[in-house]
Amino acid sequence: MVAEQPIIGGDGSDGEKTTKLPGAEDGDAELAVCTPDSQPTTDVFQEEPRKWKFAVIFLCFYGFMASIKPGESFITPNLLSVEKNFTREQLTNEINPVLTYSYMAVLVPAFLLTDFLRYKPVLIIQGVSQVIIWLILLLGSTLLQMQLMEFFYGITMACRVAYSSYIFSLVSPVLYQRVAGYSRSAVLLGVFTSSVLGQLCVSLGNITYYSLSAVSLGFVSFGLLLASCLPWPKRSLFFNRGQEKEKATNAETDQINPAQSKKPSKSKWKDSVLVQMLLELKHVVKMPNLRLWSLWWIFNSTGYYLVLFYVHILWYKVHPATESKDVYNGGVEAASTLLSALTSFIAGYTKIRWNVWSELLITVITALQAGLLLLMGTTNNIWVCYIAYVLFRGFYQFLVPIATFQIASSLTKELCALVFGMNTFLGLILKSIITLIISDKRGLGLDVHQQFLVYFIYFTLLTVIYLVCAAVVLVRHFRNRPDGGGAGANDPPTELTPVGASSETEPLSNGKNIKS
Repeated sequence: MVAEQPIIGGDGSDGEKTTKLPGAEDGDAELAVCTPDSQPTTDVFQEEPRKWKFAVIFLCFYGFMASIKPGESFITPNLLSVEKNFTREQLTNEINPVLTYSYMAVLVPAFLLTDFLRYKPVLIIQGVSQVIIWLILLLGSTLLQMQLMEFFYGITMACRVAYSSYIFSLVSPVLYQRVAGYSRSAVLLGVFTSSVLGQLCVSLGNITYYSLSAVSLGFVSFGLLLASCLPWPKRSLFFNRGQEKEKATNAETDQINPAQSKKPSKSKWKDSVLVQMLLELKHVVKMPNLRLWSLWWIFNSTGYYLVLFYVHILWYKVHPATESKDVYNGGVEAASTLLSALTSFIAGYTKIRWNVWSELLITVITALQAGLLLLMGTTNNIWVCYIAYVLFRGFYQFLVPIATFQIASSLTKELCALVFGMNTFLGLILKSIITLIISDKRGLGLDVHQQFLVYFIYFTLLTVIYLVCAAVVLVRHFRNRPDGGGAGANDPPTELTPVGASSETEPLSNGKNIKS
């Protein structure tokens, strides 16, 4: 089981320019970088450049080390081996579904606590959860213990938001995009190193799954130690914005008008950034481009992560290796990480008229993914299954930076974070519903091959819907063209380049701004 890191809130979209950095693990990686809608002063960072540079380097080192878990790609073979002796049905219908439920239940609290507690405590919680996971894998042997392991795995996935958003508190927004690239690259390098190391240990070192779990426990324990040594940020996105400035203002008000300072203050929660952003979501859904890519994010990421959560079980059924050296999960994950990073990079330089061709591009990619799922669900050749999986992930990661750009380029950093978080949460709700119906023992409890056929039908249905939308958009576009060109008909192709920080802003209903 290899889980990828989704973009949520501050996780990948802490308010700044739109660029998606190649991702693989999770969200597979997807880190949305939005450009600051304002340019705060950089005096503090200029005064102590060595301090924040050291903090960034240390954070990147932490991200690299925390991603090294050589046994992660081999959790499924481990549970199905004679060492643990769980059945494929137990893993498919009773153990794996807990991960989805746990992730959904913990995501919102983790998102809010990350900002309220200023990142570090959440990273420590994540580290503790990782240690518990590998302790259970080492010592646990019952079904309930494995379900508990999946529960903590959901916590670690939800807490990953803290790492990517942490960088926002360390540097000036002017440097955020570059430094976020460093932090994400560190994670990708760690994921790749972890997969390769795990494969080498299994194939060449003849190491048992128990020993591999012990090695992983050592790495995550070191990661927990590093998390406890991280500096504690003084500010965050929603709850800790300029508290020092607010205190200074209040003190000055007290000196000027002591009587006014004694008046009971009105409920401040209504004026908080988070509440204001929630109120603005209704205006965001009225924007066609944001609505399209947000829906893609919700529906396609749902299918994507369902495949990721169950593909290792499919591999074991197609090729039930009797010896660990014949299991190549780590190598396949390493290859898919590299391809995902490459396709994400290519997407950043793709030039098309996004307002015209977005729906058609989504249709083609989704159709290809549906075909790959059909291939995975019907083939008996494990190598065909491996290649189809690598391509499936690569296609998804090609669209992630495009979606990130289209969503984030029009929003302020706070609203950007909230939209990504909302999209991820809605996707998790849908994923939980599908899991409950087709995977969970309390639902249909389908076999893994049958599940992949359901995923094929799901992506095929999405393809048909996207195709209808693409046809409507193209008909409107070419119908208006002879009359002097419709809106954007003569616009040159654009690539996924960041939107300038000085973009003019258009006020919304409550006085907040949305980039035009």
